[in-house]
Amino acid sequence: MTEQPRTRQDLYDRIRQTSKAEFILDEMIRLGFWSASGEIPNDPADEIRRRGEIQRELDTLRAENRRLHNEEALKKAALKLRMAESRRKQQETKERREKERQERAVAWQARQASEINYLGAGVSAGLNQANSDLDRLQQHHLPILHTGADLAIAMNISIGQLRFLAFSRRVATISHYIHFQIPKKTGGVRQISAPLPRLKQAQQWILDNILERVVLHPTAHGFRRGRSIITNAQPHVGALAVINLDLQNFFPSISYCRIKGIFRSLGYSEAIATILGLICTEPDVTAVELDGKSYYIAQEQRYLPQGAPSSPALTNLLCRRLDRRLDRMAQNRGFTYTRYADDLTFSTVDRDKLRDIGNILQGTQNIVTHEGLTIHPNKTRVLRNSQQQEVTGVVVNQKLNIDRALLKRFRATLYQIEKDGLAGKQWGQGTDLLQSIVGFANYVAMVNPSKGSEFLAQVQRIQKKYGKRRR
Repeated sequence: MTEQPRTRQDLYDRIRQTSKAEFILDEMIRLGFWSASGEIPNDPADEIRRRGEIQRELDTLRAENRRLHNEEALKKAALKLRMAESRRKQQETKERREKERQERAVAWQARQASEINYLGAGVSAGLNQANSDLDRLQQHHLPILHTGADLAIAMNISIGQLRFLAFSRRVATISHYIHFQIPKKTGGVRQISAPLPRLKQAQQWILDNILERVVLHPTAHGFRRGRSIITNAQPHVGALAVINLDLQNFFPSISYCRIKGIFRSLGYSEAIATILGLICTEPDVTAVELDGKSYYIAQEQRYLPQGAPSSPALTNLLCRRLDRRLDRMAQNRGFTYTRYADDLTFSTVDRDKLRDIGNILQGTQNIVTHEGLTIHPNKTRVLRNSQQQEVTGVVVNQKLNIDRALLKRFRATLYQIEKDGLAGKQWGQGTDLLQSIVGFANYVAMVNPSKGSEFLAQVQRIQKKYGKRRR
């Protein structure tokens, strides 16, 4: 017999455990109002209990259904939380990467302001090699430079400006050079590349502080202080035979790699040699117009520009070994050798050595070719003392002089100018007639002072007579 509930809570618990009908039935049996189970045939209590069992099973199934329904909801909620967490982590990663990118950008800008790490495709591989040979630099009395920052400080410009001047661009919207042509005395035209002021200033610094401090071979007379076409011609005065040869495409044949090699040979690091080599060379450039804008398309090969202040001195440095070899060959065969830029000259005063002229020509050909240069096939001349002998335009038969026919023509031109005025007169290739005749008169005075003084006096009269009127 079921015990009577002691408290209201026990009553509620009993009803929840069974059902209200079963609870009432149990209470009626406990109180004696209903027979115990199994005493009455077809007892309605059995149906009540069966319905209670079925109801409890239904409640169990409903609870399970609610649990399963809640599990799906929990899964969705969990998935939602995971997605939210994933988005949060993605945002954190994005913010972290953006912060790292900004930090790298700041660090890169700091490096750009203090280092040169890239100067274009194909030329930047050695910019991280910044160890110069101190002993060799001190031997040549050259400034100690290891990095691009050192060079920028020495030039008194910023790293950015140095990078701008040295950068090798395949396509650019600006050019560091003005290109034009001037006529050659022997016909044809000469391509001139005149650097713009900022690049020219950098090239001039290289010339003054590096190139001119290196000792050259004494046979080199071109583009040197204290040397001239006069000093180049003087050793050949009175020779029995003079041999003149010309190097073909002298400046364009000297590549960036060879210029860079010059600076490396002086003791500079790969980084410094690369920057200096780029500043002192230029590629062939094709100018094109696209959508109203000019673009400059650079070719692969960089070379020495004719017109840069650093180029002549670099040719002298490049030819140091050439000069040594040619001078040694000449001396061994009883000849005198000098070089003025791309003009090679040999001479001899020994009649017995005239038979070696062929050997001099062949030996020069072999040495020049081995040095990576080329002799102009149409400008080799062998001049005997029975004819007018010239060295870089100066007559050297008995003494230094100017070609007689040229002097006669110049004298006639001055006479006509002094008599009739400047109109319709021309001298040389220049457009300023007065400047042209002053220049040639000074040239004559340098070679032959006595004749030059006469011409200078006449030119002064012309200037006094026509100079102000022309202006």
